Amino acid sequence: MTAAGPSLARRLGLFDAVVIGLGSMIGAGIFTSFAPAAAAAGGGLLIGLAIAAVVAYCNATASAQLAAQYPTSGGTYVYGRERLGDWPGFLAGWSFVIGKTASCAAMALTFAAYAVPVGWQKPVAVLAVLALAAVNSFGVTRTAGLTRVIVAVVLVVLVIVIVAGAVGGRSQAADLGVDLLVGGWYGVLQSAGLLFFAFAGYARIATMGEEVKDPARTIPRAILTALAIVLVVYALIAVTVLLVLGPERLAASSAPLVDVVAAGGWGWAVVVVRIGAAAAALGALLALVAGVGRTTLAMARNRDLPTWLSAVHPRYRVPRRAELALAVVVSVLVLTVDLRGVISFSSFGVLLYYLVANLSALTQSGRERRYPRALQYVGALGCVVLVVTLPPAAILTGIAVLVVGIVSRLARLRLDRRRATHGTRG
Repeated sequence: MTAAGPSLARRLGLFDAVVIGLGSMIGAGIFTSFAPAAAAAGGGLLIGLAIAAVVAYCNATASAQLAAQYPTSGGTYVYGRERLGDWPGFLAGWSFVIGKTASCAAMALTFAAYAVPVGWQKPVAVLAVLALAAVNSFGVTRTAGLTRVIVAVVLVVLVIVIVAGAVGGRSQAADLGVDLLVGGWYGVLQSAGLLFFAFAGYARIATMGEEVKDPARTIPRAILTALAIVLVVYALIAVTVLLVLGPERLAASSAPLVDVVAAGGWGWAVVVVRIGAAAAALGALLALVAGVGRTTLAMARNRDLPTWLSAVHPRYRVPRRAELALAVVVSVLVLTVDLRGVISFSSFGVLLYYLVANLSALTQSGRERRYPRALQYVGALGCVVLVVTLPPAAILTGIAVLVVGIVSRLARLRLDRRRATHGTRG
């Protein structure tokens, strides 16, 4: 049973929904994923990028098909509950919340790494989290408006990087071909799992289904449009950084896009790229807080998380308590962990989330079906393969956190049964 109270307002059109997806994906991936992917696969990250793109497309079609039928907050948490049962829905929601909470911390740390000197990074990262949670708490239209500005800035910066690499950078094309499989297929698949982190932004569009105008039409179009734009941008940037830096230098770089413009002799552009990277991370963090807050809202409505998180602000019509609670948790993570390993842990949670999405979409038929079933089979298999090839530490940590969620839900269900029994006896 869902909690009573005001519902969210439908204020987002197609353009706003696409922009939120772009802000989530571009900010999350361009400035964080390519270096660890190159460390895993060398030049084979190009193959990994293609694999991640195929899995992302299959997942996007599943999400779009489900979101058209269930235009409410919560994304795959809701879809899993409706199509597969309470437990698959819970596992999807819990996986999303833990994976994207880690992503919030990663984006806050990435923003601070580009924006301020080392000694100030953690405090500034916490301030960024709290500031953007405050922005979100005053209405989703403000979220979309700020994200629109950030996306525009980032796209301009990425054009500068591509041009600098093409005009001034030294080409490593001669060595690139032999590096395509330097890490073997395991390394390529691991790079695909890491790069998948960069494509997960379209989930934020589905989780905001209760706030989108004409959701049955808008959500599928927004998801696929945002994904198509990001695919083109990622391919151009991946080829540019590989050709200019080469796989080894890319793998060792903490700021590969900055290194590209520096290698091209565009010293003036280094500051611009740093500003763009900070803006991209900020845009991703903004959209992440909104998306995780709304999944938390949906789970709290069904008592899979504390019910006080289900409150919607009567004036601004946003899940303010859920977003403020998320801001506190992310701030603690920022102060206690570093950036290493966060991407792979986030990928673990998000891949499980999309596994449930594909399995849920497989149960749809007739007028509910918009895409061939084969796409859901490919998406589900791809999620499983990419999960098991992630770094072992991320897998073990992910399993441990999943167990915590399962045990907590079992305890809550047992308490509910006891209360029901006592109530019946009374």
